[in-house]
Amino acid sequence: MMINMGKLRAVHVVYADWCPHCVPTTVEPVKRKAEQIGVPCFLYNIDDAAALKKADDLVKKYGDDGEDYLIPQVFLEYEDNQINHVFTGYSEDIDLTRSALMTLLNSHLLN
Repeated sequence: MMINMGKLRAVHVVYADWCPHCVPTTVEPVKRKAEQIGVPCFLYNIDDAAALKKADDLVKKYGDDGEDYLIPQVFLEYEDNQINHVFTGYSEDIDLTRSALMTLLNSHLLN
């Protein structure tokens, strides 16, 4: 996976309200980080028909795709319109998801 080091334009999160790996584990910290670094955070709830198409498109084109793809998934969008998948939650354990997300949020990708 090639990570663009250009200027970050936005963060995108594919999630579901019922998923504990997503809410509150991922969505809230990603929203706070995006606000802190001054970029918009776009949320795509897979249970919202209007958001599902965009969520599916992001995952199919850039993410960890599958018939029942894992959530949450986080994508970074850059000024040159490149989008990179940078995170998928771990279905095995919420603490593992939380720990991996904190590593991402503290990485050079979001600073």
